[in-house]
Amino acid sequence: MTEAVLELKDVCFRWPNQDRATIDLPELKIDQGERIFLQGPSGSGKSTLLSLVGGILVAESGSLRVLGEELKSLSRARRDAFRVTHLGFIFQLFNLLPYLSLEENVLLPLRFSKKRAQRAGRNQAERLEEAQRLLTALGLSEPLKEGRPVVELSVGQQQRVAAARALIGRPELVIADEPTSALDADLREVFLNLLFAECDKAGSALLFVSHDSELSRFFGRSLSLPQINRVSRLEAA
Repeated sequence: MTEAVLELKDVCFRWPNQDRATIDLPELKIDQGERIFLQGPSGSGKSTLLSLVGGILVAESGSLRVLGEELKSLSRARRDAFRVTHLGFIFQLFNLLPYLSLEENVLLPLRFSKKRAQRAGRNQAERLEEAQRLLTALGLSEPLKEGRPVVELSVGQQQRVAAARALIGRPELVIADEPTSALDADLREVFLNLLFAECDKAGSALLFVSHDSELSRFFGRSLSLPQINRVSRLEAA
């Protein structure tokens, strides 16, 4: 039986001083190695949901388990440690550090998780080699060889550095938050194929969030947040 990487049941979250909840999800489950596309327009609660999954926010009710761990039962410090060990994030704005090299940007999560560092390699040399392998697999061999700083990379190249950073150390769940919004159709497909290949290699589940419903055809399962979020259904009634 396939292990659930993410399991939500009756999760409700409302922001302070708001009468209505932003998220009210009866159920969501992602299995090991599964690719899920989650679509929703701006303001539908996508970023709030990802913050709950990452343990940045805590649900006021319901159960949210990542790898069997109930996140609300953990302290903030333990949630932070759990997130960096088991989750890889690709942000819409990438959040790369301009004063670090390409490899150093990729290796950054390993500074904060001994377990993830061990999964990336037995020593620093092996971890550096894995960072270089990921960058090369994601089509960045030329800027890597040239030692080009991240500020001189194109948007698409910066995006792939962010993907390599999310993938290093084989996190069980990779979360991609609108990572293709600045790319044209051809580059989006290239990026997705590279991302899928590396997730498959690492055995990572992928939760890919976007407002662009056209991307759903690349995924094994597609969900609409407005349809599964009880808040949206009530507002539409």
